[in-house]
Amino acid sequence: MASLSGPSAPLPAAVSRRSMSAPETVRLKPSPSPTETTSAGRYRRKDIVKEKEREERERRVEVALKIASKKAISVILRREATKAVIEKKRGPNNSKKLLPRTVLEALHERITALRWESALKVGQWRSKVFELLREQLWYRPNSSIYIKLIVMLGKCKQPEKAHALFLAMIDESCIVNHETYTALLSAYSRSGLFDKALSLLEKMKNTPDCQPDVHTYSILIKSCLQVVAFDKVQVLLSDMANQGIKPNTVTYNTLIDAYGKAKNQFAEMESTLFEMLREGKCEPDVWTMNSVLRAFGSSGQIETMEKCYEKFQGAGIEPNIKTFNILLDSYGKAEQYEKMSAVMEYMQKYHFSWTIVTYNVVIDAFGRAGDLKQMEYLFRLMRSERLKPSCVTLCSLVRAYGRAGKAEKIGNVLRFIENSYVMLDIVFFNCLVDAYGRLGCFAEMKGVLEMMEKKGCKPDKITYRTMIKAYKIGGMMSAAKELQALMRMAEETRLKMGKPDFR
Repeated sequence: MASLSGPSAPLPAAVSRRSMSAPETVRLKPSPSPTETTSAGRYRRKDIVKEKEREERERRVEVALKIASKKAISVILRREATKAVIEKKRGPNNSKKLLPRTVLEALHERITALRWESALKVGQWRSKVFELLREQLWYRPNSSIYIKLIVMLGKCKQPEKAHALFLAMIDESCIVNHETYTALLSAYSRSGLFDKALSLLEKMKNTPDCQPDVHTYSILIKSCLQVVAFDKVQVLLSDMANQGIKPNTVTYNTLIDAYGKAKNQFAEMESTLFEMLREGKCEPDVWTMNSVLRAFGSSGQIETMEKCYEKFQGAGIEPNIKTFNILLDSYGKAEQYEKMSAVMEYMQKYHFSWTIVTYNVVIDAFGRAGDLKQMEYLFRLMRSERLKPSCVTLCSLVRAYGRAGKAEKIGNVLRFIENSYVMLDIVFFNCLVDAYGRLGCFAEMKGVLEMMEKKGCKPDKITYRTMIKAYKIGGMMSAAKELQALMRMAEETRLKMGKPDFR
């Protein structure tokens, strides 16, 4: 393994909360006369007491207002959850006098968590909390709030609602600038509506004070890369050059990461990195290093990965927890467990706390190696540290138990899921189907389809192909033919959905 050098500079010593300097010398004034002591001193003490009482009252009132405001928001939102109350009235009489900070924090929490389904009214574009915000007596239309909501809807792939908010923003006479257009453009491109996104880009070019910048182009480039539209990326890069806009570090990192994840694109990745270095103004950072290491590590080019790691460290780029997760994953999949142990020892030495990703990587590595005892120990340790297992964690457990022929252990995993709130996805169900198929548990394998239906998850072609393969190995040809017919129907449905429009 490439040598993992320590941090370039040790962490500073902990600073004591107590002051390090010597206390100032206090000069004593002459003692006051008895008259002053009995009159002025007494009034002074009364003033101090009254001041303290007043400050205490103000503090209590402020705390009470915050609590009351939060309770009012909770009551209003609970009442709005039922249709009968919505039609009757929207909340208590004082719902228009809530504290600004409380309402804005409630809105920010929903935006951060991308809770658009619970935050948006059915059939309308306005957020419940946002509607509550607009009803406040102190409210004034604010562009930044609209932009945050549009970005949230874009991340949730709700471009129509994002466009409705954009129009509402204009109706309220908010300032529409390049940030607003970029937010809407992001909503279109994230949903694959590239024709609308490119049309909006042209409109930005011809609108004063709304010219696209490097951030606008970087968002479009990233969306094109996610659907492997490399030809469109080159068109956008040429358009940037014509506009006199140069890529920044984020743009280069996006390109390097996408080329590294794609097949047969290592030459493009390396040329992009060299161009970044030649530019001079865009220096590689830890994101650049992680993308390059992931590209070579995931493809099994361990020696190249280690050489790149040494070069990046020589350039003064220090690793972070994601770097070590990439190294652990690469060594684990390459079955180089000694190097994996060296990385874990380094992390322990320099106090890098394990994340959910770290545990998932190491659990998967021990599962692939067939060391179920160590895998289960890490799973228990993970839970003891209050880290909630993810779908990736459960996939690793099921996959390992399936390979080891431990059907009863898979049952334990399913019982754990029943008592937890883990969101299951299609990848987990496919792992479950594969594990039961390997074990010849065809009844349990068929039962996975019923489980998927209850969870609202539709089988994909991998699900059907895995089951067909298991049935054929087990000699159940009629069941295999029945699933092949279902698979053809699913493929026809997929083709009707179409592809991203690049007109």
